[in-house]
Amino acid sequence: MPRDGWFILGVIGAALACLACLTPLALVTLGAIGLGAWAGHLDIVLVPVLAAFVVLAVYRYRAMRRRIP
Repeated sequence: MPRDGWFILGVIGAALACLACLTPLALVTLGAIGLGAWAGHLDIVLVPVLAAFVVLAVYRYRAMRRRIP
């Protein structure tokens, strides 16, 4: 299967968004760098970002599969 940069970006982005969704890890990290006030808004941002990266990865995977005979 040929390499597709957008597919790789989608997979890596989804994995990073999943790691960021671990709330205790995110709270400790944000608190350590002085951004603890943003902790209440994590779900508003992270869930759509995760969904967008998953959709991108699925879309590009299907596009790659169609190109291969």
